[in-house]
Amino acid sequence: MNAAVTTAMGRADFEQALRRKGHYYHIHHPYHRDMYSGKCTPEEIRGWVANRYYYQVNIPRKDAAIMANCPDASVRRLWLQRILDHDGHDDNKGGIEAWLNLAEAVGLSREEVIDQRHVLPGVRFAVDAYLHFARRATWQEAACSSLTELFAPEIHQSRLESWPNHYPWIKTEGYSYFRKRLSEARRDVEHGLTITLDHFTTANQQARALEILQFKLDILWTMLDALTMAYRHRTPPYHSVTDQSVWHRGL
Repeated sequence: MNAAVTTAMGRADFEQALRRKGHYYHIHHPYHRDMYSGKCTPEEIRGWVANRYYYQVNIPRKDAAIMANCPDASVRRLWLQRILDHDGHDDNKGGIEAWLNLAEAVGLSREEVIDQRHVLPGVRFAVDAYLHFARRATWQEAACSSLTELFAPEIHQSRLESWPNHYPWIKTEGYSYFRKRLSEARRDVEHGLTITLDHFTTANQQARALEILQFKLDILWTMLDALTMAYRHRTPPYHSVTDQSVWHRGL
């Protein structure tokens, strides 16, 4: 067990402690590493896209929960942009629509992605845990959980650089989401990081923030564990009793 921390870190040291959590970002999961190195089958790519959709559609719901708990109008005005980025506004169709374009580019139909028939229970439980946390936590804690965005530009850039070479069967118009998020994630992380550095100033608060960030990393890693079991090891839920996808699609 780690020894209790009694001295607060300075702002720069605390930021570096947060950034060191990048060692556990899901870019290092074997499923992701195989996607970047061209080792994934079309089924594995499609499975990832279909399951990740459930995460995508819950991002604006998570952000709305943060705003609902935040009494600071200046924070809400800035945080609102995240919802618009995903749900769309005016002539910008948003990130969820861009993800559906990716789904079609890898050979999935919009219908089968939107109805969530492929979403595995492990993925659903992980995403639901994130949404539940955002609703019950303080708005500063929920904002802190978004700091996996610190590491997101690297993951989007890796997809843009490696996928066209390894998976020429994916239609190029499907990559718009990753290009879009390169700039959006950098902007978002500046705001989330400022909130975290400003609010979590005592030793106990900083330890709490690091635990919250680890919780979010656990969610992302667990989603890929579920995909690994289903698509890599061929052992989806209930595989020992049926070859049908009998799991629930939401309650």
